[in-house]
Amino acid sequence: MYLFSINAVSARDQGDFKAGEECPFIVYINFIDLFGAEQLATVYLMKEGFREIKITKRRLIKLESGEQHPDPQIAEAQRKGYCLQAFSAH
Repeated sequence: MYLFSINAVSARDQGDFKAGEECPFIVYINFIDLFGAEQLATVYLMKEGFREIKITKRRLIKLESGEQHPDPQIAEAQRKGYCLQAFSAH
């Protein structure tokens, strides 16, 4: 599983974010290949209405096979393949 720190620009007003505002994300992708995981993270953010996606940090999270992680975001990524966590605007 990979964890990415990503900044993306909101394409429209949504939630706490205004159109054109840069938004920080932590994205968890349950995929074995780094290149593929980066592409998936980008596509999932685009699907949610964000553009100008810039990955600033990458981290591999090693999980034991069959282990259900106690962190809710990691557990969600294990279940559905990904988890997007946005940080609220100030």
